[in-house]
Amino acid sequence: MDSLFKPISNAGVTAPTGFWAGGVFCDIKRLGTGKGSNKGQKKDLAIVFSEVDAHVAGMFTTNQVCAAPVRICSSRVQSGLARGVVANSGNANACTGEQGKADAIRMTEILADLLQVDSQKVLVCSTGRIGVQMPMENVEKGIHAAFESAGITPECGLAAAEAIMTSDTAVKEIAIEFTLGEKTVRIGGMCKGAGMIHPGMSATGKRPAAKSRTLHATMLGFITTDASITPGLLQIALEEAVATSFNRISVDGDMSTNDTVLAFANGMAGNACIDSDQTEEYRIFSKALSQVCLSLAHKMVRDGEGVSRFITIKLDGAETMEDADAAVRAVANSLLVKTSWCGGDPNWGRILDALGYSSAYVNENKVDLAYSLPGDSKIIYVLKGGQPVDVPLSVLQAITKQKEFDLHIQLNVGKVSTRFYTSDLTEKYVDFNKGE
Repeated sequence: MDSLFKPISNAGVTAPTGFWAGGVFCDIKRLGTGKGSNKGQKKDLAIVFSEVDAHVAGMFTTNQVCAAPVRICSSRVQSGLARGVVANSGNANACTGEQGKADAIRMTEILADLLQVDSQKVLVCSTGRIGVQMPMENVEKGIHAAFESAGITPECGLAAAEAIMTSDTAVKEIAIEFTLGEKTVRIGGMCKGAGMIHPGMSATGKRPAAKSRTLHATMLGFITTDASITPGLLQIALEEAVATSFNRISVDGDMSTNDTVLAFANGMAGNACIDSDQTEEYRIFSKALSQVCLSLAHKMVRDGEGVSRFITIKLDGAETMEDADAAVRAVANSLLVKTSWCGGDPNWGRILDALGYSSAYVNENKVDLAYSLPGDSKIIYVLKGGQPVDVPLSVLQAITKQKEFDLHIQLNVGKVSTRFYTSDLTEKYVDFNKGE
């Protein structure tokens, strides 16, 4: 974390001034299935809202099959103004037709009535099983209960973070504070995600080209800040942050129908409104938002279903950003590569193979491959200019058997670089996802 930003311990979305949250159990998961259903009295409905209207920005799945809440959110975010969001786990409300759309809208209306605001200012997110109608009687009771229990304490933020979990084994939240002008500003965040993790989100849900800023079971992310910033710049800052965080991770290569990241800025910190991306204040805010998103994204990969290793892929020397993206994703999602990492096996042949079948331009006679421990300047090459390096297997395994390590890929055909965060694939993942 940059020294400009001070971490706030045991805090999340309620850390910024004026944000409330709550989370309750209302038995949405009762129709769950398989080992990942998390049946039982685990919190499954969360609300997050601001005391005053907030500027809002969003990023949404580019899966052509997207859930009703995604369609509603992506439309309402265009206004740039919102008061809060209701989110549930245990049911994705995806592939549920007109009834699913009506249920999602009804969820926003219930919270809007409690907040005494127009329902267009309330957003909705869902995660869980696809193809099951929402148990709306339970949901309505849950929203009322969550509102009654909501507060500004860290415990209330934690309850909300717990309520959006599905197969997650750990709560994922973060909060930091920093200075803009003479005002102390805070950003808080929470997310969920452990399986079906390969986000590719855009501002509209339409698939963008693989460019540096707009690249792109379910991931949901909620960011709150008391900074004052225009809706347009908040959207730009969120796109930049997501491009280098949530859109740079993969656990299993499956993009969800429900991926959503929402950012709310209520301006209650009292800083001069950020209205230009050419200012130092915007630079600081954008960097802070990016670090919050990256921290949450890392937490998701580390908590991936069955994950035993966290790998940072550092790819350099591609011809274009499109090539860099294609190459790094091919490696990150290769089943052969991921299973070899599970065994601590530095099988560079599988990596080179994945690079070769990607759509990127690759000249095998120029490729360098290497491993290192995170933050270690000592890099052990396994391939130089397409030729194997004579290095003992035990030296490489001393790295690849660690819980975290870096893979360095140098294509040597251009000047474009990218970073990507992925995991191994274990027997536990298969067992968890194969059903009863």
